[in-house]
Amino acid sequence: MKNVFLFPGQGSQYVGMGKDFYDNYAEAKKIYDLANKVTEMDVKGLCFEASEEELKNTQNAQICIATTSLAILSVLSSKNIHADYASGLSLGEYVALVYGGFLKIEDCFKLLKMRGYYMQNLLPKEEFAMCAIIGLDSKKIEEVCTSLRNEGNFIVPANYNYQAQTVVSGNKKAIEIANSLFKEAGAKRVIELNTSGPFHTEKLNEASKEYKKDLQKIEFLNGNSVKVIKNIDGTFYTASDNFVDILSKHITSPVRFDKALKVFSESNIDNYIEVGPGKAMTGFVKKEIKESNCFAVENIEKFNELVGGMKDE
Repeated sequence: MKNVFLFPGQGSQYVGMGKDFYDNYAEAKKIYDLANKVTEMDVKGLCFEASEEELKNTQNAQICIATTSLAILSVLSSKNIHADYASGLSLGEYVALVYGGFLKIEDCFKLLKMRGYYMQNLLPKEEFAMCAIIGLDSKKIEEVCTSLRNEGNFIVPANYNYQAQTVVSGNKKAIEIANSLFKEAGAKRVIELNTSGPFHTEKLNEASKEYKKDLQKIEFLNGNSVKVIKNIDGTFYTASDNFVDILSKHITSPVRFDKALKVFSESNIDNYIEVGPGKAMTGFVKKEIKESNCFAVENIEKFNELVGGMKDE
C-alpha cells in the first residue's frame, strides 16, 4: 500500500481549525503548546478564537496552518497511519520536510514565523491581485502573461495547481486586462482570489533575501525513508540538497504542484490524504487523477472516515 500525505497552503485557514483534535488528543495539544512556546505567539488563540481577518494575515496564517497540519499529523502517527510520499503547497512543504526528517519541528515553527512576517511586510507599495484560470492550457496562460509584460505590465504564473488550473499574480491593472484575454483564449472560468500579495513572484525578492539569513541559521537533517517532493520543480529532496538556496527561492518561484501530480500518477498511489484545514489539494488530485482514493482530514469526523475508508492493499 502506498500513501501520500498532502499539506495545505495559505488560503485554507479558518477559525476553529484543529480545535476538536486539540480537545480530544494529547498528541495534538502538545503540538499547539509547542508552537506557542517556540514562536512566542498565541497560535492556539489565533486558530481557535481569532477573527477571520486576523487569521488571514500572512504572518498569522502560515504558522497557524502548519501547526494544525502538524497536530493532525501527530494523531495519524499515533494511530499508525503513515505515508511513503509527502508534498505541501507552498508553506505546507515545511510540514512535509518535518515529516520527511529533513527539518526539526521547532525549526519549522521558527522559520514559518519569519517567512510569514517577511511575506506580509516586505512588499512593494503597489496594488496586486491574483486570479485562478480554469480550463486553459498553462502554455497559453504564459503567452498572455508574456504579451502583457511586453507592454509594461507585471503578471506571471504563481501556482500551477493541475493541468487545467493555473493561478497568476500581477498588478491590479494587469489582472483586470488579463481576465478578459484568458476568457477570449478559451478559459472556462477566471476567478479573482481573495489575496493581494504577489506571492511566488520576483516582487518578493527582498523578502527572499532577508529570509535567507534565517535559513542559514538552521541545521537541516539527513531525512528518512519518506519521499518529499519539492514545490519548485517536482523532484525529490535529498540530504545533499542546498536547502537554504531552495527554500529562499521558494518564495519567489512558482509552485509546481502539477509536477507533483505527475509523480503521483506514475507511482500507483493507493491513498491521497490531505492533512490540515481545507480540501484544495485533494480537489486538485481528483481533477487530475481519476478514481483516486482521497481523504481531506481536517476534523475528527473526516479522520474517522479515513480510518474506515483507506485501501489496505
